[in-house]
Amino acid sequence: MSVTNQALKTYLDGLLRANEISDYCPNGLQVEGAREITKLVTGVTASKALIDEAIKRNADGIVVHHGYFWKGESQTITGMKKQRLKALIENDINLYAYHLPLDVHPELGNNRQLADLLGIENIAAVASVKPTGVLMQGEFETALSSGALRDALGSLLSRSILLEGGEAKPIKTLAWCTGGGQGFIEQAVELGVDAFITGEVSEQTIHTAREMDIAFFAAGHHATERYGAKALGEHIESHFDVPVEFVDIDNPA
Repeated sequence: MSVTNQALKTYLDGLLRANEISDYCPNGLQVEGAREITKLVTGVTASKALIDEAIKRNADGIVVHHGYFWKGESQTITGMKKQRLKALIENDINLYAYHLPLDVHPELGNNRQLADLLGIENIAAVASVKPTGVLMQGEFETALSSGALRDALGSLLSRSILLEGGEAKPIKTLAWCTGGGQGFIEQAVELGVDAFITGEVSEQTIHTAREMDIAFFAAGHHATERYGAKALGEHIESHFDVPVEFVDIDNPA
């Protein structure tokens, strides 16, 4: 079975509301390749390593969370950017990228997928933070200690977890934003939740966690955002009956 590159673009743009969400990069088909797509690879970031894997697997398309052409980056096609684009174009591979639209999708998005992985219940988007769904809140059926949550995250994500603040209180309610969401920690505090989970940490985040008595977990940008691209690929495979493989290019950040 196959799907045309434009049909896949139209479907994904609609599914993920790509044209409705303001972002730091273009969402959708970023590099055009073969008209007919018979196999897809999905991954977190359109690195050269992921492109090389797609070539090895004879894929006609790649779908990622982190693509190209970010605001503020150099517009010249040199160095690393040249090598990535050259590999895509020479092998006629389509590149699709969905950044915030894939973070916030209520079923397939990174935030929802992390919640499902952790068994969080009563999930809701924090309406005051836009786009809707970029910051989420929910609760566990049974409260657990911060150490137990750190260990569970580490086991599920296969990485070491940074924990800071809120050591004394059990965790029942929490907020989360996958990836580089550490800047939302004060909004999480305002929600009155016991814990906040994200991917990255900044120097000032540690002081906020300590002084505002919230358990803060930095679980890795890449690790917390594996699951949206994987879920989207599974959805594409089911909808179009086109084979899709998720390729995890390890990244400790």
